[in-house]
Amino acid sequence: MSKPVIIYDGECRFCQWSMRRIRKFDRRELFEYAPRQTEGLDARFPILSQSDFNAGLRLMEQGGAVHVGADAIYQIYRRLPPYKLVAWLYRIPPFTQLARLGYAIIARNRHRFGRVECDTGTCTVPAAANPESSSATTVS
Repeated sequence: MSKPVIIYDGECRFCQWSMRRIRKFDRRELFEYAPRQTEGLDARFPILSQSDFNAGLRLMEQGGAVHVGADAIYQIYRRLPPYKLVAWLYRIPPFTQLARLGYAIIARNRHRFGRVECDTGTCTVPAAANPESSSATTVS
């Protein structure tokens, strides 16, 4: 992998809209973008077969780290101007918890935001989604 890969739900129009926003600021093409429905993605990243994508998008790092949800968003935006100027706020504990909670709420209700509806029902997140599930893990 030559650069970090952002993996998102390609069947969710809110997720597609979110990726368009990120790509708009990724002028240096720092990331590769892949819908989770991409054929061969599980073979490329075996850890994904154990993932619950209702917890959020994934950022796969070159060193093996996997960032989920709000942690992935932080890792993405800290590299993109103009967001990198304020992304450090995420590292302050109250902001980290608030961002994770906010991400969980958005993920659970993503089909309602921005007048975006999901045709396939893939945007439905079970009520038991845990906002704490957006932590980074390391893949060995």
